[in-house]
Amino acid sequence: METKMVTQQEQEEQASRMSHSMQLTSQIKKRTFTSSDEDVSCSDLHPIIPADLMSVKEILNMKNSSCHRTWDILQETMAADEEYHREKWTWFGNEAERVEMDVIRNQHVLRSHVDKMALRRQAEKKKSTHMKYLEKLSQKAPDFAVPLRAHTVWEGMTVILSCSVQGCPPPKVEWYKDGEPLIISSRPWTYSLQENFGLSVLEIRRCSPEDAGEYKVVARSALGEATTFGTLVVNSCQGAVAGSEHWQTSGLQQQQDAQFDISFPPTWVREGSSLSLQCTFTSALLPFQQDVSWFRDGVQLQQSSNVDIKMFDNKAAITIMTANKENEGVYCARLRTKDGFKEHMTFVYLKDGPAAVLEGPASPLAVEVSDVNKDYVFLTWQPPSADGASPVEGYYVERCDLSQGEWVCCNVNIQKMCYFPVYGLKEGAMYQFRVRSVNKAGAGHPSKATEPVLTADPLEHTRTMVVNVDRGRTITITKDELEGQVKAPFPPTDIRACELSDTYVVLSWTEPEPRGREPLTFYVERSLAGKNSWELASLDMVVNSPRFPMFDLVREKQYCFRVRSINKYGVSDPSDPSTPISLRKSQAVPPPPHSVMAIRDTDTSVLLQWQEPKDKDDILGYYLYYSEAGKQEWKTVNNKPVTKTRFIVHGLKTWKEYVFRVKSVSRAGNSRYSDESHPIMVKSAINVPSSPSAITLLLCTGSEMVLGWRAPFYNGGNSVRSYYLDQKEKGAETWREVNVKPAKKKQLKVSDLKTGHFYQFRVFAANAAGVGEPSDASEAFLCETWSMPEPGCPYDLEFREVRDDSLVLLWATPLYEGQSQITGYMLQISQSNQLDNWTILTAKPISETHYKVTGLQTGHTYRFRVSAVNNAGVGRASLPSEPVTVQTQPGTKEIKIGVDDDGFIFLGYEAVKMNDENEFLWSKNFTEPISSQRTKVETTKNRSMLTFTDPSEEDLGLYTVEMSHSPHLSSSYDFTAEDLERLRELSWQVRNPLIALKSAWQVEVSEKGSVRLWLQTESLSSSAELRLVFNDREISSSPRCKINFDTAKGLVEILFDQLSQEDEGSYTCQLRDGRAKNQCTLVFVDQKFREILALADWNRWDIRRKAGPYFQELLTWSVNEDCELIIQCKVTNTSKDTSFKWFKDGVEIKDFAYDQTSGIYSLTIPQVTKKEAGLYRAVVSDSRGEDVSTLELLDNEYDKLLQLLSEQCALSAGPLRIESTAEGFKIYSSLRYYIGFLKTSWYFKGRKIDQEARAKPGCSMQKVWIEILNPTENDKGEYTLEMLDGKETHKRFYELSTDAFAEALLEHQRLKQLAIAEKNRAKVIKGLPDVVAIMEGKSLCLTCFIDGDPAPVIFWLRNDREILDQTQFTITKESKRTSITVNKVTMEDSGKYSIFVRNQYGSETVDVTLSVYKKGEKPPANAVEMG
Repeated sequence: METKMVTQQEQEEQASRMSHSMQLTSQIKKRTFTSSDEDVSCSDLHPIIPADLMSVKEILNMKNSSCHRTWDILQETMAADEEYHREKWTWFGNEAERVEMDVIRNQHVLRSHVDKMALRRQAEKKKSTHMKYLEKLSQKAPDFAVPLRAHTVWEGMTVILSCSVQGCPPPKVEWYKDGEPLIISSRPWTYSLQENFGLSVLEIRRCSPEDAGEYKVVARSALGEATTFGTLVVNSCQGAVAGSEHWQTSGLQQQQDAQFDISFPPTWVREGSSLSLQCTFTSALLPFQQDVSWFRDGVQLQQSSNVDIKMFDNKAAITIMTANKENEGVYCARLRTKDGFKEHMTFVYLKDGPAAVLEGPASPLAVEVSDVNKDYVFLTWQPPSADGASPVEGYYVERCDLSQGEWVCCNVNIQKMCYFPVYGLKEGAMYQFRVRSVNKAGAGHPSKATEPVLTADPLEHTRTMVVNVDRGRTITITKDELEGQVKAPFPPTDIRACELSDTYVVLSWTEPEPRGREPLTFYVERSLAGKNSWELASLDMVVNSPRFPMFDLVREKQYCFRVRSINKYGVSDPSDPSTPISLRKSQAVPPPPHSVMAIRDTDTSVLLQWQEPKDKDDILGYYLYYSEAGKQEWKTVNNKPVTKTRFIVHGLKTWKEYVFRVKSVSRAGNSRYSDESHPIMVKSAINVPSSPSAITLLLCTGSEMVLGWRAPFYNGGNSVRSYYLDQKEKGAETWREVNVKPAKKKQLKVSDLKTGHFYQFRVFAANAAGVGEPSDASEAFLCETWSMPEPGCPYDLEFREVRDDSLVLLWATPLYEGQSQITGYMLQISQSNQLDNWTILTAKPISETHYKVTGLQTGHTYRFRVSAVNNAGVGRASLPSEPVTVQTQPGTKEIKIGVDDDGFIFLGYEAVKMNDENEFLWSKNFTEPISSQRTKVETTKNRSMLTFTDPSEEDLGLYTVEMSHSPHLSSSYDFTAEDLERLRELSWQVRNPLIALKSAWQVEVSEKGSVRLWLQTESLSSSAELRLVFNDREISSSPRCKINFDTAKGLVEILFDQLSQEDEGSYTCQLRDGRAKNQCTLVFVDQKFREILALADWNRWDIRRKAGPYFQELLTWSVNEDCELIIQCKVTNTSKDTSFKWFKDGVEIKDFAYDQTSGIYSLTIPQVTKKEAGLYRAVVSDSRGEDVSTLELLDNEYDKLLQLLSEQCALSAGPLRIESTAEGFKIYSSLRYYIGFLKTSWYFKGRKIDQEARAKPGCSMQKVWIEILNPTENDKGEYTLEMLDGKETHKRFYELSTDAFAEALLEHQRLKQLAIAEKNRAKVIKGLPDVVAIMEGKSLCLTCFIDGDPAPVIFWLRNDREILDQTQFTITKESKRTSITVNKVTMEDSGKYSIFVRNQYGSETVDVTLSVYKKGEKPPANAVEMG
């Protein structure tokens, strides 16, 4: 007992010391390090003991837990070894403390070392990445900064060819001569090649003619290649130039690089369609130009599944297979040239496709995905420009799991802002997202889907480190491995709101360290700020990533959030609460821009500028809208927000006025519209004109020169009003003004010149905007008096009426005629690119100063020049004209000839483009002015008319019209004698017009019996006059006759309420409307008048009749398919008191049918006989009136009925068939109904069969037949039945063939035998009743007659047994008669009695029932009483 107590006391002391030791140990906290300079403390103390990393504090707090093996071992050890000394326990606690301290220290050292290695590795990686990035930035395709140049040397000299190449990476340089690689080692004494820092130098010593040729240097790298050429010309001592031929041809041509020729204009394409842009170049691209780059909004486009970039011949093209709003923007084609780069840019507009629903919104754009996690992404997009009929209310977000291929809506309620968190996604799945706009009309089309996104842990790569060891080996270390044996996760940290909205909050946090070496999920808890009532916010959702959106928060309340980590080993403690978080206020739409101003740009575009609002932080861009002034028909300009505050709006109509307005765009939606800009008329902005060209010397007198020049190609949007000329002597530097006063024409006389001196000139053009640039200096003209015999050169070559295959060329007469007058002109033509190849256009000189050139090829470009001819010969040719492309411009119109409303002949022309400064210039034969006495010109807007006051043969000829500042808009018309004759006739008709009649006099009778006479002309003016004449007497409206005249419709009416004999006669209508007049007469007499009068009277009577019940359809008869006669009528306007009676020949008929729904009374006669002929009368009446309808079914009408019945009977006849009888054959046809009116005839082999002994025709109600008695072989053949219905003959045929005859004959013989047997068969003829009654005690005698050959055998039966008793029954038998007598019948004699007769042909039994009754009783009612 004492020992036990001491042991217990020792154990308590040991436990106390161990507890104290453990408490000391637990003062040390385990540290986890995220870097070498930072350590993170945990909420609990975790001492480390061998074989487990659970803290002693946790061990002491887990007395009731069975999951920790170390504590179980300790308890078992203490229980088994009760005599263990106190010192051992104390040592254990101290040792454990020391071990824990060592482990923590070692962990710290290892973590610091690993972190330093990771940081070093990360730094090296960033450095490598940065170097690669810098290298990529510095990458450049090979290019020759200093190209090769041509050299010309004498034979035996030394020449150095050099070029400078640049590029990154450094390109490889190769030399070629005449297309073959240059091998330096083949002639080391001649060639020396050096390459240093991109400079490549080839030295050729002691040049010989063999060294002459084309040298080429090619620089190649992975990014492409570049080429430069140089030609070496070696002059030999004999004077020949070696290599010059090559230099003059291919070498020169290869140096000319291509330039842009035809480029793409602003383009509009509908969303979802394909977009193609193409540009052409002036020549084939050189090797270094092959890479034509395409850009959109400054970003280079690359070949992809949706983008196709092609190069072919001298063209470059890009095609976007499916264009979306994101594809709208500025497109640029960049071409490399020797001088750098040439670019062509234009804007491509994307138009909205058809709305998904009527008045629905357009689709959003620029959907982007960010913050991708394992089950969460964040979407942003931009609102559409077109709201539809009502503003956009919000958006639906849709996702598609690519493994399933089905689009699913992510939000139940519409999202008002243009951003949305999508959660609940599957980890490791590929998703696409899209957005739909919603307004009151419904949801619009979806936006373009995003690129596929893979949901994954974005921090997965940060948990793995690779440590480099010796000899190139690496060790991969994960953070989980550094966490030791920790299994339960720590709580997350840094709980915050990463996204705030007025409807949701997205929480974000940092994952814990250590994680517990197992996959993590999270619980999210929330509480109102200031309270400690935590509730689970994630509920039944599994949160896989450190992002969680919440949509059920209450506005104006603050919340705190905390998160727990979870893995399969357990749940962590909660994290520290977040700072108070609440929903943000609703984000307002941005304010609109202001100060919208439109500025003229070109004929089809306007520069639009505006001021951005003060609060511009959230603005993504701007949407632009335009409308024609005064129409309020607004259209969208751009479907992708413009980020700048200026934009050029293309695609407008010239000379139309437009107004503009702008919207701001943000994630909160679009602002309201800005104020409208001031209206602006679309036309080109005025600039100074371009420089004149082609200065020509037209005349020289020794001290004076007359100079001419070509007008500027571009007039700056305003007409050129004047020219200024400068001069200088050849070799001088200073230019001197020739004219201070502006020159109005394109020629000027220059005076005070010195004979024998050379002079150069230049010209300036001026318009309302100012003076333009000077022309190039002319060639040096020698000032000396002209004395050559040939004429000078024509000048001022211009084009008119450029069409697809022709044009008109004009020129001015030379100022110098030569020694004789000019007799004509010679024309020459050349293709635009063949200036040295001129072809004579006219075989003989032409006398006019204009000529229409025909037979040209559409789309080709030509040049022309003209030479004057006199008696001395052909003079100097003019300067070549401007190149002109033969092609009809869109919208080009020609002069039209006609007659105006006043009867004047006119020529009319309508211009495609017209402005305030342009005028119509009319001329005759291109040069002669129009006579103001014989013609008059009137201009209205863009239309001009040349009207002839009194046209005659004097006015015939070629008339031309052109625009004053746009002479290329021109047309001509040859006014011929045929035109004059035709238009004179038309002019007379216009000046003496007839009022056109749409309808002559018409007569109509109304249902009420009124009569209307009317006619109609074309529409008349309100001042038109009407005169009506009746029988040579003018009439007007009266009570009996009302007259109406509607000038707008051209309608004349005469209305008679009741026509009478007094109104018979002729009616004449006389009309006058200004100069136009007409008259029309109606002869209303005799038969026509009487018919109209009778019809009017009938209609009035019919109106009175229809006041009560009346026959809507009178009595009629018809025959149906069943050959039944149906007499019917239809009655309407009946009431419940209406009665209907039907009579035939005065006798009322009761048996008729009535259909109340249709009002039809009908009488059906199944079989028509002669008694159906007669007078039928129907009467309908009530208190309102009576109506009668009669039908005479007599004489012809009855015959018509019979004929129709016969026709129906004949039509119902079936095909002929054969039937065997005992007498012979019967050939027959079945009918529905047969009457005697139908005449029938039979034919055999085409011959009519008459009534004879062997052929007997017959008929019944349903059959028609012919019977052939005792048939023979001669009866075979075709039988025909003809049925005559009174009008038509109907036929039926039957072919009695051998087989049919044999079969019928066999059946006839069988029936004949049956007939003989039936005739001779034993039978009872008469005598026995069915039931016999007799009083008991009396005698009964039954007698019957029999027949048969041979005589039959007779048997009497009682109850089916033969009667043999001769006492009670007495039987007598004779040849034709037999009887049986029952003596004194008793009740037992009642029963069935039968007589049975039989011979060789058959037998027969007849039964009679005997009923015996007692005296005083009544016999049966159905019995024959006997005795």
